[in-house]
Amino acid sequence: MLLRHTTSEVKEREGLTINPAKTCQPIGAMYAALGIHGCLPHSHGSQGCCSYHRSTLTRHYKEPVMAGTSSFTEGASVFGGQANLLQAIETIFSVYDPDIIAVHSTCLSETIGDDLQQITKKAKDDGKIPEGKYVIYASTPSFIGSHITGYANMVAGMAEQFTVSTGEKKDQVNIVAGWMEPSDMREIKRVAKELGVKIVLFPDTSDVLDAPQTGKHEFYPKGGVTIDELKSTGDSKSTLALGYVSAEPAAIALDKKCKVPFETIEMPIGLSATDRFIVALSKAGQVSVPAEITAERGRLVDVMADMEQYLYGKKVALFGDPDHLVPLTEFLLDLNMKPVHIISGTPGMKFEKRMQEILERAPYANFKNGLNADMFLLHQWIKNEPVDLLIGNTYGKYIARDEDIPFVRYGFPILDRVGHSYFPSVGYTGGLRLLEKILTALLDRQDRDALEEKFELVM
Repeated sequence: MLLRHTTSEVKEREGLTINPAKTCQPIGAMYAALGIHGCLPHSHGSQGCCSYHRSTLTRHYKEPVMAGTSSFTEGASVFGGQANLLQAIETIFSVYDPDIIAVHSTCLSETIGDDLQQITKKAKDDGKIPEGKYVIYASTPSFIGSHITGYANMVAGMAEQFTVSTGEKKDQVNIVAGWMEPSDMREIKRVAKELGVKIVLFPDTSDVLDAPQTGKHEFYPKGGVTIDELKSTGDSKSTLALGYVSAEPAAIALDKKCKVPFETIEMPIGLSATDRFIVALSKAGQVSVPAEITAERGRLVDVMADMEQYLYGKKVALFGDPDHLVPLTEFLLDLNMKPVHIISGTPGMKFEKRMQEILERAPYANFKNGLNADMFLLHQWIKNEPVDLLIGNTYGKYIARDEDIPFVRYGFPILDRVGHSYFPSVGYTGGLRLLEKILTALLDRQDRDALEEKFELVM
């Protein structure tokens, strides 16, 4: 139903969240696992949980998402799911023949207390994992964190359980991808190639969840980081983690295990964050920035300058995930727009501290994350101080409709549009696309609302 009965009076809430601005950990773990070539994600819980996680990813990417489930029934719910998982591992390898099974827990298995490390070891000891095959795992209870922390936990699991240090350093740089679209991962690889830096990007969902239609079904598409590439990350010169919440935990795990030094920077969304990414990657690879990358930056700056009259002072409300919101807010400030309401359901002190640093340029802004940072609060803030633009995932469309606000879809999940998985929003090229979407939304509204005598060919 629509939200026209939302009150404007904001009251403190302690034990109630209304329309949370997040979803649950296993969805993030499942998405991360799909970024490994030949990997089948596995949900250690009930069939219903797995169906929900698969359907959410399928609706966002418009691609079939495959995953296994331990199919808990009453018995497993009481006595534990070890037998279910052991049987599932044996069956999956014999029937579906993946290279890797990536197991993530759910509320049910976590509440019971199933130990995935112990069960995985038993599966190996019992000979249920064939030679040359792998099972990795991550703890992802839905009652804490969000899809972003679930993603981070699974990517950290890759670093902890796959990486190997041979003692011989390779001339390559690891890039740990925060939660981003397949198109974004492809753009990161393109930029690295343009710079002339050899990278290992993980996870990598490009050519997995945006695979081309060939007329032939591929259960395991050609994309994804390979096992050999993951193992080699322990011998890399350094690591760049793109995101303090979704990527840094894996970089820390890799450093602890294999002594690979790392640097964490924001996901390269917009001008300033992309500048930092290009500088960091060129330093890590010990290369100079080529003219083509400089030209891409110049094109973005040119459009920003040309279109400032339509952007200046426009108020924006935005909600979403931490590693998106920090550089996105910074980009809005670079555009001389005013981010006034910012919400994220994902908790985290590092995120909160970084946002406060960014918002020193916007002391007027409302910002909240974690507990009770929900869509209901965002709607109340907007009722008290209206905005010119709303940015966020598909669930924002109800607020946009009720308050008659131009709306730009960004983040996860986007269920009612396509394009997000095919066109990047990272890098200078992605910044141009994001800027174009913002301008289109604002100018469409200007056209719609113009008086007859003010309606011009060029507004």
